[in-house]
Amino acid sequence: MKSFIIILLTVFLIQNSIIPQTDSLRLPEEKRVRNIKMLTETGENAEAYLSFDEHKLIYQTTFGDLQCDQIFTMNIDGSNKKMVSTGEGRTTCSYFLPGDTSIIYASTHLADKNCPSPPDFSKGYVWKLYETFDIFSAKPDGSNLRQITTTNGYDAEATVSPKGDKIVFTSTRDGDPEIYVMDIDGSNQERLTFEKGYDGGPFFSLDGSKIVFRASRPKTEKELIDYNDLVQNGLVRPTALEIYVMDSDGSNIKQVTNLGKASFAPFFHPDGKRIIFASNVNSKSGRDFDLYMINTDGTGFEQITFNDTFDGFPMFTRDGKKLVFASNRFNKNEGDTNIFIADWVE
Repeated sequence: MKSFIIILLTVFLIQNSIIPQTDSLRLPEEKRVRNIKMLTETGENAEAYLSFDEHKLIYQTTFGDLQCDQIFTMNIDGSNKKMVSTGEGRTTCSYFLPGDTSIIYASTHLADKNCPSPPDFSKGYVWKLYETFDIFSAKPDGSNLRQITTTNGYDAEATVSPKGDKIVFTSTRDGDPEIYVMDIDGSNQERLTFEKGYDGGPFFSLDGSKIVFRASRPKTEKELIDYNDLVQNGLVRPTALEIYVMDSDGSNIKQVTNLGKASFAPFFHPDGKRIIFASNVNSKSGRDFDLYMINTDGTGFEQITFNDTFDGFPMFTRDGKKLVFASNRFNKNEGDTNIFIADWVE
């Protein structure tokens, strides 16, 4: 009888989260996340972002017969995966629009139905800013495709204000990779950043008043020569990126991190006072990326994940109770990156 009562008590405690359930995808040091669930199973999956009603995710993936990234949607539990891009060219950086009746993403398919050539790594590890990327809108099933940027150069990295009024994105239309903003329908495109260096990966705060982004700031003559040479060839070296914030009109730009490493994929916590981002700041090889959190004033630096390969592309739900991110952890095949969702622990 005594053992039966103990079993019943244990079940009650587990069900009520008083005793944590088995959390096989979480590492022991990871105190800020629990109940981690893997939503994809194979391939290179990344940049999964929530719909406005938070019932779905939109993301980019390469798996199976796909030769380069295409855009898919899935339910928040990982079910009902569907390709919503054309299946042609390379795609990136997708997002839902207000009301979840439309999506946006960047694609090269108008220039060539085939995948563009990968970047030339003879200059070291670089990102390719394909000048054939333009931003498109479509219905959530991929129909009614419409081009919303038409300028020469790279247009991508678009995300949407939670207020539902603006789209922020990165473009090389003026020669340097800078951040721009436009209305939801693609009108009134306006440049926000003007300093030499790559500015990209922008996200709005929950109230739409701020934008967080990653940026490089070459200073020495050698750095400037290297940077200019790469940009002229549509390349960026992401080995020294810091996190910055600015008002949504481009004013009051402030540097948040000063880590001297590759910090990227920043996202505001719903409180607007903290930023979560990916960085290799503690990696000896430079290839190990984890998630970190920092206050907008640069204080309170904290490591969130401790995976020995890659964790990145974090996004909070609006209530701050869940975190979506991409990771190489516990993958079935070497090189796979999967999408995960976890409970956030304050």
